[in-house]
Amino acid sequence: MPKKAKPVGSGKEEGPVPCKQMKVEAAGGPSALNFDSPSSLFESLISPIKTETFFKEFWEQKPLLIQRDDPALATYYGSLFKLTDLKSLCSRGMYYGRDVNVCRCVNGKKKVLNKDGKAHFLQLRKDFDQKRATIQLHQPQRFKDELWRIQEKLECYFGSLVGSNVYITPAGSQGLPPHYDDVEVFILQLEGEKHWRLYHPTVPLAREYSVEAEERIGRPVHEFMLKPGDLLYFPRGTIHQADTPAGLAHSTHVTISTYQNNSWGDFLLDTISGLVFDAAKEDVELRAGIPRQLLLVESTTVATRRLSGFLRTLADRLEGTKEVLSSDMKKDFIMHRLPPYSAGDGAELSTPGGKLPRLDSVVRLQFKDHIVLTVLPDQDQSDEAQEKMVYIYHSLKNSREIHMMGNEEETESHGLRFPLSHLDALKQIWNSPAISVNDLKLTTDEEKESLVLSLWTECLIQVV
Repeated sequence: MPKKAKPVGSGKEEGPVPCKQMKVEAAGGPSALNFDSPSSLFESLISPIKTETFFKEFWEQKPLLIQRDDPALATYYGSLFKLTDLKSLCSRGMYYGRDVNVCRCVNGKKKVLNKDGKAHFLQLRKDFDQKRATIQLHQPQRFKDELWRIQEKLECYFGSLVGSNVYITPAGSQGLPPHYDDVEVFILQLEGEKHWRLYHPTVPLAREYSVEAEERIGRPVHEFMLKPGDLLYFPRGTIHQADTPAGLAHSTHVTISTYQNNSWGDFLLDTISGLVFDAAKEDVELRAGIPRQLLLVESTTVATRRLSGFLRTLADRLEGTKEVLSSDMKKDFIMHRLPPYSAGDGAELSTPGGKLPRLDSVVRLQFKDHIVLTVLPDQDQSDEAQEKMVYIYHSLKNSREIHMMGNEEETESHGLRFPLSHLDALKQIWNSPAISVNDLKLTTDEEKESLVLSLWTECLIQVV
């Protein structure tokens, strides 16, 4: 079981926190992550820290270091990715820049050593051995099933995209200079040992990398070694660097990150259009024309005052709104996230199985964590009289191979569209462990059967 878990200090230490030397104890029973549910997976990932404690004391606030003397867990972490895995991956087709980077920190600067085109294992190994370069593999969950399994559950847990990168660094070398990232970061040490340094100032909720901030980092506030089975969390904006000490074996760690573009500001930008759309249908002042030539001159006091008044009206309207419409964030998340983990061929995600639902059937929702139900203006109408429709988006048919790779042209949404009159019936299905088709709140039996057949065809429900 995990032996040590502690915050990485308060930032008031007189000097760096010393490296922690761990004594590996005799192996007990098997120890791995718990995949029973998204919450159980996260609980086991940060064990022995409790989830409530983590979000109250550490999340978006300060780093957390968890060091474990558990050979079984260390073995499991080591199975997630190894240097030797690169050989088989290169044979499948890996390309510099897109899939893999070769880099080294030289005189405090990142030096990229990529070649052109396809990456070959012998060349990667040569750069690794002779140039002491770090090999960075982008989004290994595309190829490694267990990382897919972990990140799929974490996407369910956080409700946000979860990406990863593997870093393999030879002894006596460092891949990246001090930097910070716009994501919440979890580091899992897989092979060897890694020397980490975290600095102040920590940039709260940072959005952009700053060279000036790097130049002000001074000495490390926290300094320690990670060994296989250890986990490190730090909030976005934490300046950090890591190296593999000389005289040791190479180091491999995976960086699992989440919550990019997932702030209140992002959510406000996403929902404000829906609020304005609804308000404009009822408030004639919002449909009145703006002052003549307003777009050709600097904003006037009159325009500023009017906008302020409209925003106050929207705020008052929001207070009485039961459901906030998210026009893009929900859809974008579902479109780009991982499909459900499947240990088999994934047929259950693309072909409906079991009995065909009938009026006398009892049905239940499946893959609920991979589906969003939202109400939006009819996207097939462009006139001012747009009616609201119910949209259901799901990730069952998403491509694992392009996850987090920015392939916008290859991404499409999967889902269904229903009249607003079907919303109550859909909420019945969403909120019930199981429900009789005949009890659905729709006017006719034909509507009830048509609704469940559509959901069944998309593999979203099953007959029980």
